[in-house]
Amino acid sequence: MATARNTGHPEGCWYADTSGRLNRPAFAGEADTDVAIIGGGYTGLGAALELARKGVCVTLLEGAEIGSGASGRNGGQVHTGQRVDPQTLESQLGADAARELWEMAETAKAHLKELIATHAIDCDLRPGLIHAWHRPRFAEDDRAYADFVSRRYGYDQVRFMDKAEVAAELGTDIYHGGTFDAGGGHLHPLKLAQGLAKAATAAGASLYEHSRVERYETTKQGVTLFLKNGWLRARHLLICGNGYMSGLDGDIDTHVLPINNFILTTAPLPDAAILPNDVAAADSRFVVNYWRKTRDNRLLFGGGENYTPWFPNDIRAFVRRNMLKVYPQLADIEITHGWGGTLAITLSRSPYVRQLSPHVWVSAGYSGQGVVLAPYFGTLLARAVTGDRRDAELLMQLRTPPFPGGKWLRIPAMIAGLSWYALRDRL
Repeated sequence: MATARNTGHPEGCWYADTSGRLNRPAFAGEADTDVAIIGGGYTGLGAALELARKGVCVTLLEGAEIGSGASGRNGGQVHTGQRVDPQTLESQLGADAARELWEMAETAKAHLKELIATHAIDCDLRPGLIHAWHRPRFAEDDRAYADFVSRRYGYDQVRFMDKAEVAAELGTDIYHGGTFDAGGGHLHPLKLAQGLAKAATAAGASLYEHSRVERYETTKQGVTLFLKNGWLRARHLLICGNGYMSGLDGDIDTHVLPINNFILTTAPLPDAAILPNDVAAADSRFVVNYWRKTRDNRLLFGGGENYTPWFPNDIRAFVRRNMLKVYPQLADIEITHGWGGTLAITLSRSPYVRQLSPHVWVSAGYSGQGVVLAPYFGTLLARAVTGDRRDAELLMQLRTPPFPGGKWLRIPAMIAGLSWYALRDRL
């Protein structure tokens, strides 16, 4: 049975700033469909919308509520490129495949903007993303990246910022410089998920909430999904649950690891010097801090992780200690919301996109970069099951080795490894 990891509706400012829950029905009984989708986040919704648009009978099953996983709980940052840098991808897969993957990520960004415009999704999309160096040594990596994507791919949206400019843009002087990506940005993640769900429903997709799939079986003709109150038979299955799939498929469990990340929001900022130009920011730490302002001038700050099925008892305090390292001047500000969410990582940090059997596909493990990639990768899965496999097969080339330690020791092994990197952040 797939394990529920904090799958209640998002707590905090995202939910408070929407028109309410979508209130889709729960699945019950027995039915047939062309394509079944597990997961009502960006990947599943992107797939459902594409399939319905093509006239395919598609049924999406969400174990909790639409957008109640990472898609409705994240920081809403829009990043450029794949999760792994293009220099590494070129060394692994060759220049041609690396370029195709870069172009795919740029297409995903354009696709996201097109979805927002076409379906009038009011999700507060804003441009601009700063990557700030918490140690001077990270300047070299960013310079190599910017030179590579400019020289090889013609991407000219990245410029360098010195210490003074970063301080002026962020309202803190703790960073040593950074880069500004005009092609990046931020948005309201739950509004995006809900907007995609409404668009998919309008196109003819059937969406169900509180409909957890307990197991599935493959046959020569397709797949049968078993739920508490019935079963669904499908020609194809797309598994799109990301960090909420533990126990559903052994192959996924060995390649995709759920982790938790946490966010707070403050009362409206009294200091106009913090993010005066309304851009998003992230720093160079392995356990990254990321932040931006909300539409009503609150600071939204994300930082800190854990690797258990449980959240800290006091999320606000857990994140606040990281926020005060960046903005000590906010020591007395009220923290109005604190919440967490479960995302998924892979060992290489590249997404895990695979055809598990003739009728079953999975896309998961976005490792923090799913806002742009996940809706488009869902679209690519939809295209794969309707005959256009080219892009999905390119994604299958991404190296995503299994986690060491097997089913029982992979989490302790990863905690040890990630703890080392977290220690290195402080050195």
